[in-house]
Amino acid sequence: MYKRILVPIDGSVTANRGLEEAIRLATGLHATLVLLHVVNERPAVLETASAIAFDEVRRQMLKEGDKLLGDASLWALDAGVTSEAVLKELPAGRIADVIVAEAAHTACDLIVIGTHGRRGMSRLLLGSDAELVVRESPVPVMLVRRPPPEASST
Repeated sequence: MYKRILVPIDGSVTANRGLEEAIRLATGLHATLVLLHVVNERPAVLETASAIAFDEVRRQMLKEGDKLLGDASLWALDAGVTSEAVLKELPAGRIADVIVAEAAHTACDLIVIGTHGRRGMSRLLLGSDAELVVRESPVPVMLVRRPPPEASST
């Protein structure tokens, strides 16, 4: 069935939930995970930074991306799952485009991605990378919802 599964990660609870599900799938299918972290260089904070400050922030973002990928690789290894780590930089464009392109480039036959499940205005304002991936991906996409909020003890 699925032999190579692309898993975009960003360190969020939602992305970790997607990784968890991908590991579960890969274990049963004896598939390889392709772990992808995209360093987005576009945030407004970086656009106004000096060249020296930008370079330092960029280096820090790449270092954090390497750590995220290393941690995710260890998580997969602990579960007995083979993985590959891919770190990409995005100076311009959409993260969803990088995810779709990487799935094709690494011959993945499934993408497992966490989604926040935003609705209404927050979805309109923030957009949805997961939704764009679903619309543009040439391979099946599994969306994994964020964990439900903790029940309050009131």
